[in-house]
This record gives sequence, C-alpha cells and structure tokens, in this order.
Amino acid sequence: MTNPTGNDGERFTGHGAEWRDSNLSPAEAMQATSWVEQKIDKRSMLTNKDRVHDIRDVMWQLEKEGEIVVHRVEDQHAPRIAKTLYGWEKKIPTRQLWHHKSCGQCGNIPGYPTALLWMMNEMDIPYLDETDQTSCTAWNYHGSGIGNIVSLAAVFLRNFHQAYVAAKAEGLPEGYYYPLVHCGTSFGNYKEVREYLLLSSSLREKVKAILGKLDRLVDGKLLIPEEIVHYSEWVHVMRQDIANRQQFDVSGVRATIHPACHVYKMIPQDVIYDDDVLDGNRVAVSTGVVQSLGAQVIDYSTWYDCCGFGFRHIISEREFTRSFAIDRKIKIAVDEAKADVMIGHDTGCITTLDKNQWIAKADERNEGKDYSLPVIADIQFAALACGAHPYKIVQSHWHASPMERLFEKMGIDWEARKAEFEQYLEQVKAGKQENLYDPRRRITGGPGYIPPEKRMQIGAQ
Repeated sequence: MTNPTGNDGERFTGHGAEWRDSNLSPAEAMQATSWVEQKIDKRSMLTNKDRVHDIRDVMWQLEKEGEIVVHRVEDQHAPRIAKTLYGWEKKIPTRQLWHHKSCGQCGNIPGYPTALLWMMNEMDIPYLDETDQTSCTAWNYHGSGIGNIVSLAAVFLRNFHQAYVAAKAEGLPEGYYYPLVHCGTSFGNYKEVREYLLLSSSLREKVKAILGKLDRLVDGKLLIPEEIVHYSEWVHVMRQDIANRQQFDVSGVRATIHPACHVYKMIPQDVIYDDDVLDGNRVAVSTGVVQSLGAQVIDYSTWYDCCGFGFRHIISEREFTRSFAIDRKIKIAVDEAKADVMIGHDTGCITTLDKNQWIAKADERNEGKDYSLPVIADIQFAALACGAHPYKIVQSHWHASPMERLFEKMGIDWEARKAEFEQYLEQVKAGKQENLYDPRRRITGGPGYIPPEKRMQIGAQ
C-alpha cells in the first residue's frame, strides 16, 4: 500500500503541518463529524435495532470444546451482580482485585488511582498492586493506527494472564486475584479485543504462538477473562458501602456527569444500566455513586458528547480538542447546569476537560465569564466525601482547574489541609514518606518468579 500524497506529490499523513483543508460542504462536514454527537442511551439502543449476541456464549462454548480456559469470577471474589443494557447479568468482583493501572492516570492524574487504593484500604479490601504489567497500547492504536489486532490481543492476554498467576508469588493459587481495569481506554479496547479473539480462530492461533513463547498459556490454552471489569463498575456496586463511610454533606453540590466514549459506547451491551439510576435509561456508573452520596446530579444537553480527546485529534489537531472540550462540554455545564463539578470515569476525559479550560480565555466571546470548572473522577469525589485528604490522597494540586470553591461547598477546610500537606512535603524531603501500599508487595512476578528466600540463597552462592 503506497502512502497518500498531496497535490504537490509530497507524502501526506494528515498530521500537524501536513494538514490540508478538505473543502467539505456544511452537510458533508456534519456527516463526517457526526460521531462526536453519537447518543447512546437505553431508548436509542433498543429502538428499531436487533438484539446483539452475548459474546460470553461463544466463550463458554470454546471452553467446552477445549480451546480456551476461562478465568472465572468466583465466590472468593465476593461478586455482586449488575444488569447490563439488555438485562444480562454481569458479575463484578469486589475483593481480591489485581489493579491494572492506567499510564495516563499515573502520569497526569495521580490522585485518581490513589483515591481508589485509599478507598479500598478504608474498606479493608484485599488487592494486589504490582509492577508486572504493561500499557494496553490502545493509545498507539487509536492515535496513530500503527498498532494491530495481533499485538493488541497479545498484550491483553499477557496482562490478564499475569493477574491470574500473580498470587503464586505469595503461595496462593492461580486465579486468586481478579483484574480490575483502571483506564476506560483499556477497558473498551480489551472488550473489543476479547470479542475479536473469541470470533476468530486465526487470530487465536497467531496470538497463541506469541504467548507460548512468553510462557503465558494455561495448560497450553489461551486464558480468557469471564468478565472485563472497569473500576467504575466496582465503585457502582459498592456505592452504598462507600456512602456509609461519608463524612461530608455534599447535598449542596451540583454535579454534571461525563460518560466516557470508551466506557459506554464501545461494546455498549456490556455496560451497566440500573433501574435505580436515571430510570435505567443511561449508563449508571458515576451517576449512581454521586446520587448515593447525596449530591445533585444536573442534566445538560451535551451529556452524550465526546470530551474532544479523540486520540488522533489531541496529537494532530489539538485546537479541535481544546475548542470541542470548552464549547461542547465545559461551557454547557457551566451555563446550563450551573455546575460546581464535572464527574467522569476515564483518564483521557478527565485530562482533556481539566487541562484545556484555559482556551476559553482566548475566545473574545467569553470576556468577563469564568469557565473554570473542577473536573474529577467519581472515585476522587467519593474519597473526598469520605474524608480523604484533598492533597495527600486526592492530589487536587495536580489539576489545572481550581477546586477550592468545590471544597468549600463540601465543607472541607482546604486551607488547613493545604498547610498539613506542606508540612508533609517537608517530611518527605527528610526521607519520611508514607505509602498506601507496602512497596515490597509491588514486585512479584509470575512464571520464573524467585521467592525472596531463594534469592538470598542464590546471592550467598
């Protein structure tokens, strides 16, 4: 396949300075960008559409035929049952969780994963937060098109195999921990990839050859997870347990929800819809826990819009991302909903909506209007309501949009907590750091793991 070229014969990729005006008519432009306004709710998905298959039926059949092994959500994981779009049951494990971290959260929004780990510590939830994992590589795939389905599938199964065998390092059986995916991008990507794997024998054959070389097969077979679970689904089924720990009254907070495209538009039949949340019409995650905490969930007209991140957009046409984020999301939430906060559940969305609000100051139409709006994840909001430190745990200082007004509405004395945090930083400088998690447990391994006592024996030799 040859590279596309422009009128001058030069190689044309559509990125950055190489961009050319497509000269689309208004009607053509609307059709080309209609995906950003795609509306997925229960009514739209069930109207004049055929019911799609449940890919788990294929999965169970392949296991019965001896082609794969399924990593089950078992009683030891204390699952709670949620209902998805078509009323199917989805098991959400609540204990013995293997944290599949997010590269974007850890790099840009560290208070996102720390709020989740803090909440699990508070609730005495056993988990493993180990370093033996990789990025899902989906950003590369969506952003550049360089990735391919074989590499995506191999990475997916490699990470989930590690979750399956990780407990061996602690002398526990395989399958003891169940993976909990932090990132919405990984969540959507893994669900799509699982479907491709289950429907394509040729893909399974190619990936099996790769995983065999990595010693990542179970009895010579591919390991497929029974459920792919996003952290927001854990938060949703645990929302009442979380609300029972609440310390601050948030009834005066007006919250808007941004549902992430990769969470609820990719494989939408797997997404949780709850009759107790928005009459079961829209995706229930995030909204459910915010309502359980007593905040006011305020609707706005562009709730279904993408945040503008779009992967390729943020790389090639960043101004589109910034303009879309402010004009289609933040301004609407401020003007229509008079929001105090926007709540999300995905790495890219939180980053985009939080970090790009400054662009409003470049628009002369906004002169004299303050469009700064706190944008945080549902688990950050929940942690704050339950007494988590706004700086040490939720790490609000990493956010570009000011959060002090939100803290005041929640009754949090942010000035006192900031002073505490500054004192804590001095302790860290002196080498007296604190950990949410024992750092010695982070480094485990799967196949080839050498227990500490054996490493000492080897070192003595």
